[in-house]
Amino acid sequence: MRTYLVTGGAGFIGSNYIHYMFEKYGDEIRIINVDALTYAGNLENLKGVDERDNYTFVKADICDKDAISRIFAENDIDRVVHFAAESHVDRSIKNPEVFVKTNVLGTAVMLNCARAAWEKEDGTYPEDKKFLHVSTDEVYGSLPEGNGYFYETTPYSPHSPYSSSKAGSDMLVRAYMDTYHFPANITNCSNNYGPYQFPEKLIPLMINNALNGKKLPVYGDGKNVRDWLYVRDHAKAIDMVQEQGKLFETYNVGGHNEKQNIEIVQIIIDTLLEILPDSDPRKANVSRDLITYVEDRKGHDRRYAIAPDKIKAAVGWQPDTMFKEGIRLTIQWYLEHEDWMKNVTSGDYQKYYETMYNV
Repeated sequence: MRTYLVTGGAGFIGSNYIHYMFEKYGDEIRIINVDALTYAGNLENLKGVDERDNYTFVKADICDKDAISRIFAENDIDRVVHFAAESHVDRSIKNPEVFVKTNVLGTAVMLNCARAAWEKEDGTYPEDKKFLHVSTDEVYGSLPEGNGYFYETTPYSPHSPYSSSKAGSDMLVRAYMDTYHFPANITNCSNNYGPYQFPEKLIPLMINNALNGKKLPVYGDGKNVRDWLYVRDHAKAIDMVQEQGKLFETYNVGGHNEKQNIEIVQIIIDTLLEILPDSDPRKANVSRDLITYVEDRKGHDRRYAIAPDKIKAAVGWQPDTMFKEGIRLTIQWYLEHEDWMKNVTSGDYQKYYETMYNV
């Protein structure tokens, strides 16, 4: 049985990946989920999975070398899928040190522990060992409006503390591949959306606020463009790279769904009005009048767009879910999981929200 060590598996993308892997492989694999359970980590994301005999949760910080080393010592780890990261740009602007620690130092700890466990006396590695580092398109910087795409060869030009810390972690993985011939891949993905996403991010924030009749804060003129990828398609891409990707290569994972932020907000409002029955009292709260333009984010990149040509040619991956379908699935999930949203938006979240958007 192949054993996967998944870091950050209680977070948004990590939990969706774990669900995907068990749906695909069932009892053929074992997954060890390591998560520090910070504000964005939520074990409710893994209901059902936590009842499986071939699933183990370990609460640990990826910066804790002793804890991570112990996991490798006690288990024969075949694959590492490294999601764990601080990921919200706004929070990185407020507190960059946390991002450097988790994203850079944490990645160094994971690499060192995996290398210590896997490297043979002659400096080579068993063929079945692989480390996949999950990163972001934000490391590439900003594109001109309507012109060009990010490719794997695009020079790095990060503009926020978050993207800079992820660029640093990418460079560490590259250094280990070059210096130690460490068996790894890097994936750089576009903006994910779907179930279990913490509502500091655009789509769940707008869904939650609209349902509660709260203002919908939009940075600047709202015309910043992002490429949207349904999270299950991302999980599939990671699995395919692990299985078929060439070692030491980087693969960009994009959704071919470019949208302006204001378009996203308007689509969410229109879809909610279409989906909600007239008998649902929340429908009366939903209106484009809630859109409120707020001061632009510092260093706000204008446009991201990924060309996923390489991953399609190499492993045959392409997104299955177009945005029109994915956004409906996402909104429906949040409508059906109102308790989940209430639980994650209680307490400190409200204080953070009021400070961040001043609305």
